[in-house]
Amino acid sequence: MQKTEWAQDIPKLGFGLMRLPGTQGGGKVDLDAVTQMVDAFMAAGLRYFDTAYVYDKGGSEETVKTVLVDRYPRESFMLASKLHATIGVNSAAEAKRELEISLERTSAGYFDCYLLHSLMLTNYKKYDEYGLWDFVKAQKAAGKIRHIGFSFHGTPDLLEKLLTDHPEAEFVQLQINYADWDNPAVASRKCYDIARRFGKPIVIMEPVKGGFLAQPPASVEKILTEANPDVSAASWAIRFAASLPGVLTVLSGMSNEAQMADNLSYMSDFKPLSESEQAVIRKAQAAIAAIDAIPCTGCRYCVAGCPKQIPIPNIFSAMNREMVYSQTDDAKRRYANATAGVGKASDCIACGQCERACPQHLPIIADLQNCAAALED
Repeated sequence: MQKTEWAQDIPKLGFGLMRLPGTQGGGKVDLDAVTQMVDAFMAAGLRYFDTAYVYDKGGSEETVKTVLVDRYPRESFMLASKLHATIGVNSAAEAKRELEISLERTSAGYFDCYLLHSLMLTNYKKYDEYGLWDFVKAQKAAGKIRHIGFSFHGTPDLLEKLLTDHPEAEFVQLQINYADWDNPAVASRKCYDIARRFGKPIVIMEPVKGGFLAQPPASVEKILTEANPDVSAASWAIRFAASLPGVLTVLSGMSNEAQMADNLSYMSDFKPLSESEQAVIRKAQAAIAAIDAIPCTGCRYCVAGCPKQIPIPNIFSAMNREMVYSQTDDAKRRYANATAGVGKASDCIACGQCERACPQHLPIIADLQNCAAALED
């Protein structure tokens, strides 16, 4: 079994740099806000930052250089980035070039953790075809990578296969949150158990399920508030994830200073959930299981190749205002704003690109048809 001492002292909260301030409406990164967030994060004794090559459509890696690498000693923080084999990539050479581009963008010199990005049934063979496992091993030997891992959005059987075939993977990044714990489409619990059986440290992504658990439906909010009215809904989700044994760190995609302050209030001095708090989570899980919603996390991997420029996550977010909260007028307003000047749900030509890219394996084409019927006048 691989030594995992390197993972022992990493704080339980990591800063996910996918959804940065200023980018949510399609604008430029608010560097002043990110700088203040990074400073608060570092001042709290936290030090794990997560970005990716494909995040830089939102300026993520270049922002890392400006607000982190240029301002702090390199040994004072850990930086993770990722290589994606299929988004905007048509050859092994293009895929391998991502590492050099990421190093150029960040000026980091090396990545503490480097991941093959978003492996799942529809793309994992491409990582073998392009020789990317051997590539990252060679780059580790060259000193450009300290630790090799992969992020995963597939079935438990596929995870077992990957961990069996690639013992060089030193850690695995999984989507884990209390809403998806027993969701068969995500299988968080089963994937977690497999990673633990292989002795792999786990980085957790989507602990608040793209923000859904930060502003949960009223039935869930009621359960959490009655249990403790003085803490945020997000705190329950992040502490649930961080309380799991074997977790290296939990990535929170904080998008503003208020979210950072809230996260630091309970994670700078992390305490695992008590048994009574675990019981509250079980009640919340039961309430969520009774709710019908589109479980989109807003990663936007579906958007890049859409020939009709349909803002799929924004449309699904609007639809959930209707499905979860019965706010029809608000849902239609959000839909109109989301589709102004771009593709509408009814413009979908069912090419299937989005479904192949979706880490959540959603029936996007059918969901778009439902959105068009409900939200278009």
